[in-house]
Amino acid sequence: MGVVEAIIASTIVAAAGTAASVAQSQAARSDQKDALAKQQAAQKKAAEQAQMQQRRSETAVNAANRRTPDTASIMERAGEMGAGGASSTMLTGPTGVDMGANALGRNTLLGG
Repeated sequence: MGVVEAIIASTIVAAAGTAASVAQSQAARSDQKDALAKQQAAQKKAAEQAQMQQRRSETAVNAANRRTPDTASIMERAGEMGAGGASSTMLTGPTGVDMGANALGRNTLLGG
């Protein structure tokens, strides 16, 4: 093998190495693009799932709030009404009960 043949052979080997390197680089870029696309799809799916879970949680909280009575305000109103004595019941109104209307022994349709 002569010097020229050796130079040609080394040039061919170098060109083949460069071609292989370029092919490897392109394959790596393609793999990176695929990996990036998969990662973006996974992030989008995770964000959608997080939004759905947030909606479910808000719905559950709202449903629980509807079912819970406001006992503090009920007790406060009952205390305020009880402070007025017997005349402050909801059935009698603010004026109270006419005690003469409840006297027994009268002739009415209901009594004897």
